[in-house]
Amino acid sequence: MATRKVTLSLDSGALEFAERAAKAHGISVSSWLSKAARREAVRTGYTPQRPEPAVADSDEAERAAAEKDLRAQG
Repeated sequence: MATRKVTLSLDSGALEFAERAAKAHGISVSSWLSKAARREAVRTGYTPQRPEPAVADSDEAERAAAEKDLRAQG
């Protein structure tokens, strides 16, 4: 999957949650935030209109994983 470098602003509490959660999962904060953003997009019903063919398969796999995680959480 392509990675783009972006700048984000988070309040200190959100950053602390992200840092702790990322550490607990053994992944970088960037990776955790990416996964969290995808989970939230799925949770709120977002579906990409035209995914790029090169990343469509990995996006679908991540979407399916996010849905599975949400179902497991109840």
